[in-house]
Amino acid sequence: MSPSLVETYQARTPRSAAMFERAAASLPGGSTRTTIYSAPYPPYMVRGAGLRTWDVDGNEYRDFLGNYTSLILGHAHPEVVAAVEAQVRRGSAFAAPTEAEIELAEVIRARMPSIERIRFTNSGTEATMFALRAARAFTGRSLLAKFELAYHGTHDIAVAWTPGVPKATGDLVLELPWGDPEGVERVLAGRERDLAAIIIEPVQGAGGVRVATPEFLRFLRELTTRIGALLIFDEVIAFRIGPNGAQGRLGGVRPDLTTLGKIIGGGYPSGAFGGREDVMAQFDARRAGALVHGGTFNGNPVSAAAGLATLRHLTPARYAELERLGDRLRTSLGDGMARAGLDARVGGIASIFQVFPGTSLVPPDGMSPQAALFIGLLLDGFHLAPRGMGALSTPGTDADVDELAAAVLARLSAMRAVAAG
Repeated sequence: MSPSLVETYQARTPRSAAMFERAAASLPGGSTRTTIYSAPYPPYMVRGAGLRTWDVDGNEYRDFLGNYTSLILGHAHPEVVAAVEAQVRRGSAFAAPTEAEIELAEVIRARMPSIERIRFTNSGTEATMFALRAARAFTGRSLLAKFELAYHGTHDIAVAWTPGVPKATGDLVLELPWGDPEGVERVLAGRERDLAAIIIEPVQGAGGVRVATPEFLRFLRELTTRIGALLIFDEVIAFRIGPNGAQGRLGGVRPDLTTLGKIIGGGYPSGAFGGREDVMAQFDARRAGALVHGGTFNGNPVSAAAGLATLRHLTPARYAELERLGDRLRTSLGDGMARAGLDARVGGIASIFQVFPGTSLVPPDGMSPQAALFIGLLLDGFHLAPRGMGALSTPGTDADVDELAAAVLARLSAMRAVAAG
């Protein structure tokens, strides 16, 4: 009997296995980040360059995840490395502001006209937390609404109704149906005057790379304006789909607040929230009763330098090339699935994609189709998210996306053969 996928993976990653056991002695579950765990253990990386990474066992991968979409220029991009090295030699952090945060704020504001004022955080989680707090303070209302399958980080509001979050917090959060104006109005009926904000990812990440239609975003804009609530766009992921983010290409809808993260840090910890001047003025420390927003590393110059180098490199032509590669990958996968009659589909927009294996593709050993695809692709030298999501980076080529498509189709075909007996 041939070895299973997991057995093959274990045979080629013994040092990762040992490192995972070592980690589990200090870190619950062996890591400090739930989203990077995959059974039996994740590969432990030691180096990255461009599109490629190498694990502790010497295995090489083409990285089509890019730290969950944040590394849009790939690993150790020379311009980012140079900017970071120069800043580190000048100092990594101060109990004082620096010009770097001003420059990054100016670059972001130039790309997103809805952002009249902006403040930096250390993560997308912090960005959405402060945006929602700002909405509550500005409106004097307590109720918030987000969409099914949304991911806005891990603060209490974002993960309402999960263990450890008080029921009282969940009582102040509503879940809305995606893409359904009538359903949204039904959920809000009678509570419109309590609603502080609706927050939406124009491109859902964890929800399956779902893209909101311009018509739905316009509906939300009209609705929130009419009832006196704020509209918040979570563009932590979506900012990578074009020079002006999702709000620059999905109907031009202008939100009241926007949250950012990932690519604005160039591979280093960063986040931001910004929007209307009157809403953001609540954080002006020169005003009596200003909202508190501290953070030892907010706007730190190293992350700002990396973010500036990244955004300056991302010209419209480079965005267009990323989108061309994304379209090429999705077309190759979609056409291949159709030709082979595979129970699977692919979705996404611009440089983001997700592969969805169907439930009829039953792999051996009781693995889920998603888990089998993830492990199989690691064995083929490709790194995606365990749920099948991926993101392209500028070092990628036609050959890279064609070879990824071929590997995905081969793995799906192999699962179908197993299911057929």
